[in-house]
Amino acid sequence: MQHTIEIEVRYYETDGQGIVHHANYFKYFELARIQMLKSIGHDYAELERQGILLVVHSVHCRFVAPARFGDKLRIVTSVERITPARIDHSYRVMRDEVLLAEGKSTIACIDRDGQIQRIPAILQQEG
Repeated sequence: MQHTIEIEVRYYETDGQGIVHHANYFKYFELARIQMLKSIGHDYAELERQGILLVVHSVHCRFVAPARFGDKLRIVTSVERITPARIDHSYRVMRDEVLLAEGKSTIACIDRDGQIQRIPAILQQEG
């Protein structure tokens, strides 16, 4: 599965040099994952109310070129693998056809007590 969102870089996301601060890419990845879930009919807040907590196990980013205030970015998110208790995603952050950053994350499914639980079948079928 693949999903694309577009965002415009806001001024407060940049550092003193006018470049998007590296920490914001992880926020972009999270926004992209939540929008992907929404696009297939799942509300993250509702999943949490049901006791389905999807937490970041690991996240990585490789920076290729800078993004700046006002840039229009395209974030392409792909589901790479779904196991019984985790989902692996990959991300590509683009400005036009220029690759700015690429990343990966592993999301684990836990219960309210922090114990690993199986990803519900309705989410496993989406990958």
